[in-house]
Amino acid sequence: MRKFLRKLVRILLNRNTLFVVLLLLQAIVLVLTILYLSQVYLPVYAMLIALDMVLVIYITNTSENPSYKIPWLVAMLILPLFAGFAYLLVKTDAGHRTIRRECAEKMQETKKDLPQDKSVQNALCDFFPDFGGLSRYLTNYGGYPVYRNYISEYYPVGEAMFEAMKREMRAAKRYIFLEYFIINTGVMWDEILALLKEKAAQGVDVRLMYDGFGTQFMMPREYFQKLSEFGIQCRVFNSFKPFLSSAQNNRDHRKILVIDGHTAFTGGINLADEYINRKLRFGHWKDGGILCKGEAAWSFTVMFLQLWDLEDKNADLTLYRPSEQLHGTTDGFIQPYSDSPTDDENTGRNVYLDIINHAKRYCYIMTPYLMLDHELITALGLAAKRGVDVRIMTPHIPDKWYAYETAWSYYAELLAQHVRIFEYEPGFVHAKNMTADDTVSVVGTINMDYRSLYLHFECAAVLYGSSTVRQVRRDFDDSMHHCIEISLADCRKRSMPNRVASWVLRMFAPLL
Repeated sequence: MRKFLRKLVRILLNRNTLFVVLLLLQAIVLVLTILYLSQVYLPVYAMLIALDMVLVIYITNTSENPSYKIPWLVAMLILPLFAGFAYLLVKTDAGHRTIRRECAEKMQETKKDLPQDKSVQNALCDFFPDFGGLSRYLTNYGGYPVYRNYISEYYPVGEAMFEAMKREMRAAKRYIFLEYFIINTGVMWDEILALLKEKAAQGVDVRLMYDGFGTQFMMPREYFQKLSEFGIQCRVFNSFKPFLSSAQNNRDHRKILVIDGHTAFTGGINLADEYINRKLRFGHWKDGGILCKGEAAWSFTVMFLQLWDLEDKNADLTLYRPSEQLHGTTDGFIQPYSDSPTDDENTGRNVYLDIINHAKRYCYIMTPYLMLDHELITALGLAAKRGVDVRIMTPHIPDKWYAYETAWSYYAELLAQHVRIFEYEPGFVHAKNMTADDTVSVVGTINMDYRSLYLHFECAAVLYGSSTVRQVRRDFDDSMHHCIEISLADCRKRSMPNRVASWVLRMFAPLL
């Protein structure tokens, strides 16, 4: 009991707890103010209703995705006094305009550091004409080139990737850059930190960037400030602040490790023990990631520096070019890319859509969350109807109950269109993979939900025709042995409270 009370006191006195309380107080004050004014002054109430009417007309006529419009329209119907203010807060980008402008400027500035070798892109178009358009899209609208001179390896579990990460960090000579959504104390972080301290003492430039929401609630800010004593530079991206602001929505969900500009890792794996199954959370943690060496690693280096040097408009990225280039042409192509919520291009979503639409034999997907917009549902259903074997693998043991219930709301609709749904019975799937026709695969950080597809900073790599594509396929096949297939009968057997919860949650899925 005494231990519990001490823990409770620490939580109540924690700075993050204070931030959450301040946010709630602001929300309560706003609600009470609106209620008081609307009850006391009839003109104020009339103005609020008029505002909602104007916003309903505006939302209906915007070019936004219909799946995003509907929750706002429903919210204005149910909560007419508050939903209008909430929409204006999000839409006007309060507290977000500066970072939007800085990101746009930085992305434009660094395009010169990522030139496209036209001969490589032409070769890709010749070998894989179905995906030449996708490659050109990522180059022209994302600013990321496709490469041929690289080596890649896929890791089907976090434990295997962790060993590779340590091996490559030990070999670092110039710099180690890390960018992660979640960092937490434990075996994994302790071993990585020991390596970082050792490398920093040797004169290696060590930099660590973490998200202000994903990590800030797990580790106190003072912890990272103390790392500077060991020569490790730390920066928080979009720190969590106790103010109502749409900027809280846009998190850095990327996972990037870069060594000397010639070696890079990405995937679903954060720096915490559950990702390597040293800590049991939600059963067996099924994750995935990728290593790339050679020219392609430079794109991940630039991604990291874009956010690290966000406010530095004259940063010379050529200083970080690899001093030695690793050569090793594989049997295909690779195109790393990132997705930013600060522009109007939903790159991650568009990549998924293009692959689904071009699939001929099969399209397999692993995702921890399933919250799809209308276009993705239509694309998946159409692919299945034209004879493509479409399979989606999700967790059987979820980390968030509401995400699990929302996913079930899509199952029946997809199953009715002959899409097959499988749940990973031993535990939690956290891998974010898509693979099709033994020709193309995506491995990265992008979940099939609204947050990843529309709101977060994300990254991934598309692989065209390489042996790594077959490794991703093999991982899906192996994982299938541990899955249970969901049927329409299973959907009908669900209890009425569960079904109602799924229906309601789906209505507000874009806002979760």
